[in-house]
Amino acid sequence: MNFPQTGDYIDIHTHRGKPAPGIFIVESLMAHESATPKNVPGVAFTYGIHPWFLTENNQEQLLNSVRESVKSSEVIAIGEAGFDRLQGPSPEIQRRVFEEQVKLADEYNKPLIIHCVRAWEELLSVHKKLNPKTPWLIHGFRGTPELATQLFLKGLYLSLWFDFALRPESSKLLKTLPKSRFFLETDGADVDIKAIYDKVAADMDVELEELKVIILSNFKEFFGR
Repeated sequence: MNFPQTGDYIDIHTHRGKPAPGIFIVESLMAHESATPKNVPGVAFTYGIHPWFLTENNQEQLLNSVRESVKSSEVIAIGEAGFDRLQGPSPEIQRRVFEEQVKLADEYNKPLIIHCVRAWEELLSVHKKLNPKTPWLIHGFRGTPELATQLFLKGLYLSLWFDFALRPESSKLLKTLPKSRFFLETDGADVDIKAIYDKVAADMDVELEELKVIILSNFKEFFGR
């Protein structure tokens, strides 16, 4: 099992990422693919069912894959899992499979990484119903400060979508973010996590090394280490 070191840049959510000196990545493996977690220096894994690739016919097969993979010590969280109103099967199927992954996260005491597109009511409804004991992280967040506040009040963490984090319009949100509840990511895009850190540090008016300390502390808190 691998964890970031002091001074590392942490990319909390990526796909097909390549570890590099001083950069720790959390690789998102999806149950419909053939990739499996393994011991790779500088890399940890999440494993879950992305709603885009969920169907009525494959839901049990994918859930069984998650049930097996979550046992691995290399898998530090379940996900990405969640809801998408623009792509995927019916809301009923999405909700059932999401709830099963929430229960697995609690059973194995591993956090949940969430994909949510225009389905905040559904997400918060499940949170209220199941009252999870493990923390949730919304990856790819690009919403308003008001939505962010609503999610923070429910105890959720946020990871900013890479493109949004680099835009000038993210500055308003960054100035209001609780420093103990956020992460940064590349989501597998051709973008340098170091550039994201530089821009976010400037927006938050903190030194780069201080931002690294903040996000490492958040990592330890989120994953219970």
